[in-house]
Amino acid sequence: MRAPAMVETALLRQRGHLYPWAPVCLGLGIGAWFLLRSEPGLPLYAALGTIGAVSAAAALRWPGGWSALGWALALAALGFGLAGMRAHRVDAPVLGFRYYGPVEGRLVGLDRSASDALRITLDQLRLDRVPPHRTPARVRLSLHTPDIPDLRPGMRVMATGHLSPPSGPAEPGGFDFRRHAWFQRLGAVGYTRNPVLVIAPPETGAVSVTILSIRLAASQHVQARLSGDAGGFAAAVTTGDRSGVSREALQDLRDSNLAHLLAISGLHMGLLAGFVFAAMRLGIAAVPYLALRLPGHKIAALAALCAAAGYLALSGRNLATERAFIMVAVALLAVLLDRRALSLRAVATAALVVLVLRPEALLSPGFQMSFAATVALVAVFGWLRDAPVQRAPAWLRPVIGLIVSSAVAGAATGPVAAAHFNTLAHFGLPANLLSVPLMGLVVIPGAVLALLLAPFGLDQVGLTAMGLALNWILGVARTVAALPDAVGHVPQPGPWVLPVLCLGMLWLLLWQGRARALGLLPAALAFGLWTQEQRPQVLIADNGGLIGVMTPQGRALSRDKGSGFIAGIWLENDGDGAGQPAAARRWPVRPGAARIFRVGDRELVHLTGKRAAAGFTACRRDQIVVAPVPIDLTGPCRTFDPAALRATGSLSLTDGRLTTARELSGTRLWHPPPAGR
Repeated sequence: MRAPAMVETALLRQRGHLYPWAPVCLGLGIGAWFLLRSEPGLPLYAALGTIGAVSAAAALRWPGGWSALGWALALAALGFGLAGMRAHRVDAPVLGFRYYGPVEGRLVGLDRSASDALRITLDQLRLDRVPPHRTPARVRLSLHTPDIPDLRPGMRVMATGHLSPPSGPAEPGGFDFRRHAWFQRLGAVGYTRNPVLVIAPPETGAVSVTILSIRLAASQHVQARLSGDAGGFAAAVTTGDRSGVSREALQDLRDSNLAHLLAISGLHMGLLAGFVFAAMRLGIAAVPYLALRLPGHKIAALAALCAAAGYLALSGRNLATERAFIMVAVALLAVLLDRRALSLRAVATAALVVLVLRPEALLSPGFQMSFAATVALVAVFGWLRDAPVQRAPAWLRPVIGLIVSSAVAGAATGPVAAAHFNTLAHFGLPANLLSVPLMGLVVIPGAVLALLLAPFGLDQVGLTAMGLALNWILGVARTVAALPDAVGHVPQPGPWVLPVLCLGMLWLLLWQGRARALGLLPAALAFGLWTQEQRPQVLIADNGGLIGVMTPQGRALSRDKGSGFIAGIWLENDGDGAGQPAAARRWPVRPGAARIFRVGDRELVHLTGKRAAAGFTACRRDQIVVAPVPIDLTGPCRTFDPAALRATGSLSLTDGRLTTARELSGTRLWHPPPAGR
């Protein structure tokens, strides 16, 4: 009985500090739902709902130390149910085959793809010979055509294009775009090389279309006043439209760890709300009559909340911006309610709201990085505020605060970014120290000033100040990215590394008392597992167009072009900075059209096209034959052509064991069982 008593005593000592654990418990339930390899049925939902209700009732009936565990179990069950409810609520048809023909729909989105092609999103679709109940709710088309009309949101457009279902993981256990597309109700993606025809003018009255039209008009206005990448940068931070930023500038920003300045996230929303709050507070304080009679801080908080809501609408209401708005709104509501604005309770409330509204956000790098940075900053600065340390001189405190905040945020988000993007910006801290202050001191105030002066035709005053600051930031990014060894590469961690690391760091930051140091153990374990991670010996693309074999020099690719997106993901996950052509030169040169590589007691044969397939008719037991075209071979080998790969998805081979993406992703709403199998 001694151990239970000790646990209860430890939990009682955490009274008043347990609320920040609520989103952690909710997230554990959401994560458990996404980990399942088969779709849960009603009996499981009913059982977990019953367990959650009983746990909550027991926690209410018998308050005490153990009641915290009852609430934790209830929140985990709630998270499981919320994830399932959200996935079924966004249910929409997904195209089940490759389609070529006319595509007609209403334009509801404009952006650019990774290859810098203009990309449109359509809803209210009509596809030739596809019944309405099988027609996707939304599709996304990349326009590879020189003559593109002046497209406006709400137009009905038509083009002849290629569509296919959203692709699965590029390798077993990798990022699942099909799952991501499911929650965006995106049922097909594709491209067109034919002209796009406008068949109806923009609709009027639809709120979403009107807001999108205002966004694009504002973006074009900003880019017309500010030329080059500075104009594209300014449009990105004001309207969320990043199409005006060149690929070179975007790569420099990534290599210098400044790409986060492009996304309208917590930094921009916080800077905007903070600037409006400070301006209103100072304005009221400057008038003694008002300062003595009005609650200046509450009026300023209300004005900042309205400004943040307008910024949310103008920026397109994507997931990152909604998350940032919720965090800022919680802080401002705390001011209105005479509570501390920046506290772990406020951060926890924001996380709860985000996870309740969009449980799938738990899996996104943006959610993980933003809340990792916010929790770390609030916890560290709270400790510094209460710690018995000597205070720095007043003139030095802003500099120290900037250095500490940049270092803490970088340390908190660095492992998460490395786990998702497989890169480390070695000079990210100095780059941020030279750039982030300008966002708060010049860029955001300049944007607000431009908005206020726009009705008088004087917005160029604010835009000019923005342009000067953004050109400085772009110059810093260009200089830092050009430094030797500016970017490091790390291999992809295993599936349990990041969850274990996050739970360990959360324990370190949220638990009160000396036992918080125990959080270092799982964190150290996670880093240890990461260093021991081994990449698959062989990877096979789900379209049969590429094979990658690990060699002492790095992964060798069977082709120097084609399937470039998949090749890039493989090399990034390997922590390999080489490009596809360099990786293809690692493949041994052999006579004949087939690409052959010996791996242990297996021989990989890649038939890269119809000519290679026609010349290869018989195979041996030790061979694995892969082709992007249908093949019919005589012999006992294993063959993977498009028909077989549709059932398996991408494949990996390690120590003689073949693993398919289907095995790891299972049968879920976004991964229905293959037809006829």
